[in-house]
Order: sequence, then structure tokens, then C-alpha cells
Amino acid sequence: MQMLQSLEANQILLAGIVLLVAFVVWWVWGRARPAPKRREYTDVLSDGAEKAARNMALIDAPSAAALVTPPPGVGTMAGIGEVVAAAAAEEVVEAAPVSAPAPTPQGGDDLGRIKGVGPKLKALLASLGVTSYAQIAAWTDEDIAKIDAQLGTFAGRATRDNWVEQAKLLASGDTAAYEARFGKV
Repeated sequence: MQMLQSLEANQILLAGIVLLVAFVVWWVWGRARPAPKRREYTDVLSDGAEKAARNMALIDAPSAAALVTPPPGVGTMAGIGEVVAAAAAEEVVEAAPVSAPAPTPQGGDDLGRIKGVGPKLKALLASLGVTSYAQIAAWTDEDIAKIDAQLGTFAGRATRDNWVEQAKLLASGDTAAYEARFGKV
């Protein structure tokens, strides 16, 4: 009975405590959290039927391999591999070594000493017939353009890394001038 009297006497305090507890519960669990950002995924149908029809026309079009006429000397029923091999053979014939003096008797110079020429590039140059400093030192701008066309991802390196100037210094044996200009060999 005493407890009921105490509760009746402190109703306002009891109501405040209940409100405070309700507020804390809302604060911890009931607060509105920001909605997770939804990514919008688009496809050809999101752009409309016209673009979808265009894309289907591209999918249904004949492949480029079917439109390629094989080079001379390759039959018309040749597979794409034969066509590519024949075209590559033509490029190799066209890409004879440029302004190339004969390689040194030891089988060539160590082209890896030229700054910017790593193992892959060294092997690629050897496959193109470039094996000595003298060959690179004799290159003209046209020769560099021909070689660049065959270097693939390495195109532009000969000019950017001054291969001709480096090769001239290495071919002459002037190590001091080379190291002064390009750093340690």
C-alpha cells in the first residue's frame, strides 16, 4: 500500500522516466537510417526499343572474318588462322632489316645495355633482324617509323629513349660519354 501511495505522489516523475526510457529506446533502435544507395543497372532495353533493334542488327551481322578476302596464294576456303599467317608472312617479308650492316661476328651486341630495351624488346628486335648497335646507330627517321610499326606496345620507345644516340655511343665504345649522358651502363 505504501508503494501505491508513493507512485500516486510522484506521477509526474514516473511519467518523465517512462518518456525518457521511450526516447532512449527510439534513439538506439528506431532512428531512421539512411536508405542504402541503390545502383541502377541499365541494359539495352533501358535505352529504348530503337537502340535494342540496332544492337540486334549488329549481333546478327556477319563477322569481319567472313568479309576478309584472303591474300594471294591462300585458298578461298582458308580458315582465319591461315589468313592471319599469310598476312603475317607478307609483313615479315616487307619488314626486312632496315639500313642494316652485317651483325658482329659474335652474333650481335647486347642490346639490353641500351636504356629502355628489356628482355622482351631485345627478343623482338632480334626477331626483326636488329642485333647490333651499328644497325640502330644507322637508323634514319624513316627506319625508326618502320621499326615502330612492328614493335606493337613498344612503339615510340626508340624515339622516346634516344636509342640511336645511345647506340652510336655504345658502338664507338665511348663509355664515359654514354654514362655522362644516359647514366651507368
